[in-house]
Amino acid sequence: MLYHLIEWLNQEGITFPGSRLFGFITFRVLVAVVLSLFITTFFGKKLIRLLQKKQISESIREEGLAGEELKKGTPTMGGIIIILAILIPTLLLADLTKVYIQLMLISTVWLGIIGFIDDYLKLKGKRKAQQKGEEFKKTGKDGLAGWFKILGQVGLGITVGATLYFNSEVKIWRDYVGTVPTTDSTVFTRSVNGQTKYFVEAKQPPITTIPFVKNHEFNYAKLLPASWRNYTWALYILVVIFIITAVSNGSNLTDGLDGLATGTSAIIGVLLGIFAYASGNLVFADYLNIMYIPNLGELSIFIAAMIGACVGFLWYNSYPAQIFMGDTGSLTLGGIIASLAIIVHKELLIPIFCGVFFVETLSVMMQVGYFKYTKRKYGTGRRVFLKAPLHHHFQVKGYHEVKIVTRFWIVTVLLVVLSIATLKIR
Repeated sequence: MLYHLIEWLNQEGITFPGSRLFGFITFRVLVAVVLSLFITTFFGKKLIRLLQKKQISESIREEGLAGEELKKGTPTMGGIIIILAILIPTLLLADLTKVYIQLMLISTVWLGIIGFIDDYLKLKGKRKAQQKGEEFKKTGKDGLAGWFKILGQVGLGITVGATLYFNSEVKIWRDYVGTVPTTDSTVFTRSVNGQTKYFVEAKQPPITTIPFVKNHEFNYAKLLPASWRNYTWALYILVVIFIITAVSNGSNLTDGLDGLATGTSAIIGVLLGIFAYASGNLVFADYLNIMYIPNLGELSIFIAAMIGACVGFLWYNSYPAQIFMGDTGSLTLGGIIASLAIIVHKELLIPIFCGVFFVETLSVMMQVGYFKYTKRKYGTGRRVFLKAPLHHHFQVKGYHEVKIVTRFWIVTVLLVVLSIATLKIR
C-alpha cells in the first residue's frame, strides 16, 4: 500500500527525499526485515502479557522428558505475531498487483486460520476440563480433527497449483542466443553483460528443477502417457497438494523444542530468498543459467518479512521460551516454505533444505509403522527410536534442549549451503 502510494506520487511528479528508493527491491527488502523485526520484538512482549492475562497457555503432554514441568503454563498461539509481522510489511512494501505476492498472502492467511482454529479448540477443551474440576491432559487427539487439517491443506494445494498452472501472469522467459526464434510468443531483446540476447515470454509450463543435473529442467507432462497429457494440470495439482501437506505437517512436528522450528524456518527462508531474487533478476538468472521468472523478485520482500518475523520471534521463543507459536505458527510457516519452493521451481530440493522437517516426519512414520507391525506380529509393540519425533529421541538420551536445537540449526545451515551449490554444480 505504501509502495503503491509512493509510486503514484512519483508519477504525479510529487517527490520527497528517499521516495525513489522504493523503486529498488533491495531497499524494500531491507525495510521489510527491519519492520518485521520491530513488530515481533516490540509487540511480542505485549502479546505475551495479553495471552497470560487471558490464560491462553500451552498444555504439555506428559512424556517424562526433561524440562517438561517448566514449559507448563507458557503462553501459546504466538504464531499470531509471526503472521502479522509477515503480512504488514508485505502489504506496505510489496507490489500487490503481482500474482506471486497475492498467492503468498492467501497461503499465509489460509493456514494461519486453520492453525488458529486448532489452537483455539485445544484451549477450549482445556477450559472445559478446568470447569469440571478435571486435569486436562494433551493426548494429540484434542484440537482440530486431523481430517479437517488435511482438508484445509488440500484446499490450499488446489489454490496454489491451479493458480500456477492456469494464471496467464505466471510466465517464464526462454533464452535464445544469436537469432530470433520463429514463434508466436512475445519476443524481447535485452543486453545482458554486453551481449544482445533474445528472450521469448511464454506461459509457464509445469516444470521443475532437478538438482545436480546439467539439463536440469523437468516437465511434469513427461510422467504421463502422451494420450493423457491434456490432464497434466491434475497431476501438477496433486503434486502441489502433497508437497504443501507434507512440509506443513513436518514443520508442525518439528515445533517441539524451544526455537527449533522458528530458527530452522528462518534459515530456510534465507535460501528461498536467494532463489527468488536470482530467478527474478535477468542478469543473475543468465549468469547462473537458471530460468528467469518475471516479477518473481518482488517475492523477496515477502520472504524478507518472514525471515525478520522468525528471527524476532526467537527473541521470546529461544530457550527458555516465554511463548510458543502453536499450530497457528508452525502450520503457517511450513505452508509458506512449501508454497515458495513450488513457486521458484525448487520443490525437488525440499528433502535437502527441509532435511530437518523431513527427518522429523520420517522418524514419526517409522516409529508408528514399526510399532504397529511388531505389535501385530509379536503381540508387543517395539520402537525404532527412544521417542519420536527425532528431537525427543535425543532428549531421552540425555542431550540438553539447547544443544539439540543448535545442532539441528547447524545441520540446516549445511543443507542450505548444499542447496545453494546446486545452482552451479551440475
